[in-house]
Amino acid sequence: MDTPEPAVVARLRAAGCVFAEEEAELLAEAASSSAELDGLVARRVAGEPLEQVLGWAEFCGLRLAVEPGVFVPRQRTRLLVREAVALTGPGDVVLDLCCGVGAVGAAVAAAVGPVELHAADVDPAAVRCARRNVTGEVYCGDLFTPLPATLRGRVDVLVANAPYVPTEAIALMPPEARDHEARAALDGGADGLDVQRRVIDGAPEWLAPGGALLVETGRQQADRTLAAFVAAGLTARVVTDDDVSGTAVVGTRA
Repeated sequence: MDTPEPAVVARLRAAGCVFAEEEAELLAEAASSSAELDGLVARRVAGEPLEQVLGWAEFCGLRLAVEPGVFVPRQRTRLLVREAVALTGPGDVVLDLCCGVGAVGAAVAAAVGPVELHAADVDPAAVRCARRNVTGEVYCGDLFTPLPATLRGRVDVLVANAPYVPTEAIALMPPEARDHEARAALDGGADGLDVQRRVIDGAPEWLAPGGALLVETGRQQADRTLAAFVAAGLTARVVTDDDVSGTAVVGTRA
């Protein structure tokens, strides 16, 4: 179908969809019949993220496969991609930890050119998506655990969008995220930095000399993320982008 009916727009608007017209057009494009469109609209009205309903998300000019229940790439993560691209050259070894659907790794590879790309996530559904989105090796497991030992000391650029929402703050998140994304992709522990710290602590043995570690974090958490970099022996700095509301810490191994 190509043109949504006004009734579809009205249903979406009544459900609180701010961009009801645009969403209606996307849903109509995705449906092959009126019955299928009705089913897609019903899912969206019930609160499922638009990207999960469509089966894809737009990120850094890429259309990425997204399954129900997985973490949807956020536009603020474009900052992480931009910083990683600036540090990556063709042929470099890039590792995308907590990769989700592989958004960061895929975007870096698309911008830089051929790289040796590896990615890993603990969520099997996200890994299925990443294997469709990423040209490289994708592993399922907890952080560094599933990685081949041959990567130790070879990674030129390690990017991680680890979960950083404090456990108690998950209840305050929009229902789209709270109810429809894997909790493991959101929950960062008591102060939000539990998984980050594990990534940072483990990174030095995987980084090549002069290799870079980039971790997305919250604006209010940046000082603590930076302190974890320093404690791990990395030279680090905080970068922000108000246009996308993004914050990251970038460090290098001496």
